[in-house]
Amino acid sequence: MSWTRAIASLLVLVLGTSCAVGPDYERPEVETPEQYRNVVEPAEAESIADVPWWELFDDPVLQDLIRDAIAANYDLRAAVQRVEQARGIVTISQSPFYPQAGYQGQAGREHQPEFKDMQDDASLLFFGVFSLAWEMDVWGRIRRSNEAAQNALLATEQFRRGVLLGLVTAVAQSYLNLIELDRELDIAHETAASFQETLELFERRFQGGIGDKLQVARAQAALALTEARIPDIERRIVIQENAISLLLGRNPQPIPRGRPLEAYEAPPSVPAGLPSDLLERRPDVLQAEFVLASSNAQVGVAVANFFPRIGLTALYGGQSSDLSDIVKENFSVWNVLGNVAGPLFQGFALKGQYDTQVAAFQETVAVYEQAVTSAFAEVSNVLTSQTKLAEQRLAQARAVQAYEDSVRISRIRYDSGLASYFEVIEAQQQLFPAQLTLAQIRRDELIALVTLYRALGGGWQLRDEEWQAGAYAEAPPEGSGSTEAPE
Repeated sequence: MSWTRAIASLLVLVLGTSCAVGPDYERPEVETPEQYRNVVEPAEAESIADVPWWELFDDPVLQDLIRDAIAANYDLRAAVQRVEQARGIVTISQSPFYPQAGYQGQAGREHQPEFKDMQDDASLLFFGVFSLAWEMDVWGRIRRSNEAAQNALLATEQFRRGVLLGLVTAVAQSYLNLIELDRELDIAHETAASFQETLELFERRFQGGIGDKLQVARAQAALALTEARIPDIERRIVIQENAISLLLGRNPQPIPRGRPLEAYEAPPSVPAGLPSDLLERRPDVLQAEFVLASSNAQVGVAVANFFPRIGLTALYGGQSSDLSDIVKENFSVWNVLGNVAGPLFQGFALKGQYDTQVAAFQETVAVYEQAVTSAFAEVSNVLTSQTKLAEQRLAQARAVQAYEDSVRISRIRYDSGLASYFEVIEAQQQLFPAQLTLAQIRRDELIALVTLYRALGGGWQLRDEEWQAGAYAEAPPEGSGSTEAPE
């Protein structure tokens, strides 16, 4: 049997019997509730998380803003590059699976003074070789390293998807805040106009000798207090527009509006799905699990470091005083070597590395379990908020209606001489904050729906290109721009 066959047989034997040391990954057991707290109906598999974002946010202006944000947001662009970095690390971790080839060349002059009979005691020397080295992964150190890198890549991809989902919902929430502020501004202007009418009424009665100066002063104060709210609301509108511009990757500028807040219907009751589905859909939970799996593989690497490394090296080349002869057979040099290198005593460094990695693994277990528990709590909080906000909105709507009736009746009573000016101003002053509160509750209801979508890992079935294409994913309109999402 030739030496090449012997080496090949040895490789087959070693690789066939090798195994990866260290623990194989298993998902930690976590307590999964059968249904979310305060949910009366039995949990079903159907979930709002299955709905594409463009069906959840059916305002065309909001959809355009979300698409623009996906195309240009700074955080998302940074997350994409983090994925590329992780992908490069995977490539690096896979390289030891292959033989490592290299080359080396030298050229110089050699002086040999002992040869007195030579006219020139200096000669040229050329040397060139190709080298090959390969570590046989007997204990699985390389495989565990690659496993760790692969799971780190998957964790980074889930981080990117979390940024993407967070961006979509952040734009939606900011937009809802903006149109709610628009509604507050409209209410403030309407209230100011109402107080202006009251002031003019009191001034006419005062000029006619029926009223008194106190009525006019109180009406002027009520009008001034309402008008003082308008600049503050306008300031908050500009700040909110600037926040949306930042999400879109733009300099501060006005933001277009679609439907006003009052045109949005109250969110219907939506299914939350099975609690166990969160483990497969929420980006932050999946990211924590992939980090956990990567850390588990690193424990295997730490175990493999206790064992020797077995490898093969080969060298082929030539040496000559004439460059043209360096590749000739009579000047060729070669060797094939097997090598074993392992630790004997390193001052307990390997033990320290192993203990450190085991502790890091246990840390990621705790992080994963916390992520799962936090996910269940967040969904439960949002579902509770939805129920209570709906009840609060109905009660507040009744209060607003009652205050509107109160303003109308007090004006009639005042004109008939049956009520004082205090009654009129008090009714108007009570209506204004009640209307603002109702607008804020309506906004909070809509934002709760957006938050639930994010908490459930909404859009988990969407491909990357569908996230940016949105409603155009199946049939892009003519003349539209690129619909490819960042990879």
